Amino acid sequence: MSQTPVDPNAAVVSAEELRKQMLEKQLAEMEREDKLRDLKREELSKFADDFFHKHVGEQERAIIRNVVARAVKDGKMEALVYSFPSDFCTDSGRAINNADPDWPNTLQGKAKELYDRFKDVAQPQGYRLKAMVISFPGGVPGDIGFYLNWEPPVA
Repeated sequence: MSQTPVDPNAAVVSAEELRKQMLEKQLAEMEREDKLRDLKREELSKFADDFFHKHVGEQERAIIRNVVARAVKDGKMEALVYSFPSDFCTDSGRAINNADPDWPNTLQGKAKELYDRFKDVAQPQGYRLKAMVISFPGGVPGDIGFYLNWEPPVA
C-alpha cells in the first residue's frame, strides 16, 4: 500500500483542524457501528419471528441432512445440526448448561419441533442428540447447539 507523499512546503495544519478530522473519523466509525448493530438486531428479529411462528421446513431438513452427510464423509460421528440463542429457551439455557435431564422441557419454537422430531424419527434409528451451550458472550450462555450423534452404543 503506497502512501501519498507529504509536501514539505505545504502549510502546517492547525491542531484544531487535526482534532476536527479525528472527530469526523470517530463519528463516521460510530455511525458504521450503529448501522451494523441495527442490521444485527433486524436479523435477530427476523430469525426470532421465524423460530417462534413457523415450522421447520424441508429446506432446513435438507440442510441438516447435508451437514450430517458431510460429517460422515469427513469420518466424524457427530455434527452440529442446529443452533439458536439461549434466550429462546424458557430458562435462557440454564438447564442445558447444567446438563439437567429435563432440559427438553425448556425448548420452544423450532428447537422443540426439532427435538420432538428427533424423538419420533431419529432416536428409534439409533441416533442421539446432545444440546450444549456453544458460546458464552460476557460469561453468560449465548447460543445453544444441537449435536446429532451416530456413534455405536458403548456396551
